[in-house]
Amino acid sequence: MGANLDAASDVRRARGVAAYARIFEVPDDQVPAAMASRVGPVFAEEAFQFAGGAAWADPALTGRDRSLAFITALVAQGVSGDRLDAHLDLARRNGLDDDALTALMVLLAGYLGYAHASLAMETIHAHQAGLLPAHGLPGGAEETTG
Repeated sequence: MGANLDAASDVRRARGVAAYARIFEVPDDQVPAAMASRVGPVFAEEAFQFAGGAAWADPALTGRDRSLAFITALVAQGVSGDRLDAHLDLARRNGLDDDALTALMVLLAGYLGYAHASLAMETIHAHQAGLLPAHGLPGGAEETTG
């Protein structure tokens, strides 16, 4: 039974690494080192196990649905900077354009407060104005092209 749990854990970790690679648009093999350099190896492994679980794989939610939920959670917590920017980029790849993201921030401002929503809106506006550089995984992984 132990071998089955180890194999299941390895599969879940691989799915988690792939989820982070998708979010940050970097190769899978760059994710573990970059995450470990940012949050430490123990926390990085926990993040991979979580991201490889049902929350990111359940077919009941689309990538667009997950992006809306994740951005809402980040805005509610006042998260901005590269963490929010990476998820805004993923949301765009999942079909949310800047008009939809702006509408989301207007909606969230009424429920979460203007302080949190305006931080996110600054990031969206900077993207619209072409002021944000391309980014890869926070913590050192390089973005790849092609």
